Amino acid sequence: MKIVVIGGTGLIGSKLVKRLQAKGHDVIAASPASGVNTVTGEGLADVLSGAQIVVDVANSPSFEDAAVMEFFQKSGHNLLAAEKIAGVKHHVALSVVGTKRLQDSGYFRAKLAQENIIKEAGIPYTLVHSTQFFEFMFGIAQSGAQGDKVHLSPAMMQPIYSDDVADLLADAVLGVPVNGIVEIAGPEPIRIADAVTKYLRQIGDGREIVVDGKTPYFGALLGDKTLMPGSGARVGNTVYSEWVKTATPPPAR
Repeated sequence: MKIVVIGGTGLIGSKLVKRLQAKGHDVIAASPASGVNTVTGEGLADVLSGAQIVVDVANSPSFEDAAVMEFFQKSGHNLLAAEKIAGVKHHVALSVVGTKRLQDSGYFRAKLAQENIIKEAGIPYTLVHSTQFFEFMFGIAQSGAQGDKVHLSPAMMQPIYSDDVADLLADAVLGVPVNGIVEIAGPEPIRIADAVTKYLRQIGDGREIVVDGKTPYFGALLGDKTLMPGSGARVGNTVYSEWVKTATPPPAR
């Protein structure tokens, strides 16, 4: 079966491609580097020819409100229009647990717009809503950085390891379209401030942590349930408090 993974060279995409290939499928990792650009539409017709399933794990290169909205709207419309022509039978997209509860954030408004485009396209679909990746802890820290201090929300989260994301996402890709949302999460609920502090200390980052309920999460204020999955979420195996003991700094850019 031919499967096209949009954003197939990124953190999740590259892991997903390997898992699907190991199951014997013809998998193409599509990205601008391979000549496929969903924002402009370049290369879509060729790469989707003969594809039964398309997985969209691409992310916007900018989190600025207008730029991220433009990315997800143009990308979504172009991709789904090309899928209709190609006769794709299942569209799978990776999104975020709590997206509807995070609409004070421009990024999550854009993600919701993307989801609405998918729902209205008429192609059978599955939206996989994931909690925050373990590997995103430094990004969360940087979003709250103010000088030599890091301001963090005390709200709860249930982060998930990227390997577990890829495993659970592969199950959704090869399953029957649900025409709705599947939630995935890690096994350990933990407060954002605690999770990020553990990570920063592990990598030798000694900045002062300021825990403040008024600290926004990428533009949105959080309650204890905002980022938490529902009771029916599919849960990965890797526990954050064990993973963080051997965590390393993010790659230099």
